[in-house]
Amino acid sequence: MFGLDFRAAGLTIVVDMMLFPAVGVSLGALLPIAVAVSVGVGYVTYKIQRKYYGDDDEAAKIKACIVGLLTAIPTPLPYGLFIPAGIVGFIHGLRRKS
Repeated sequence: MFGLDFRAAGLTIVVDMMLFPAVGVSLGALLPIAVAVSVGVGYVTYKIQRKYYGDDDEAAKIKACIVGLLTAIPTPLPYGLFIPAGIVGFIHGLRRKS
């Protein structure tokens, strides 16, 4: 099941909302910085998925790579993907606690 912990989904959306306009205004000059930041977002997503979502190592790595790749692309993220994934993750977390 594809689900992101709501913290990872929120982080991804916030970082993309900060990076996309900066890369656009700089006409791509900040793209190397955006790629470096997306690697960091991928790593944080990996750690969040392992600790809070309970993913195994491989599933967390795959989700982290997807998030990192989509964050690095200098276009707006498809929020229709991350918001539902975050909702699924939130519900998954509630079910695990009860």
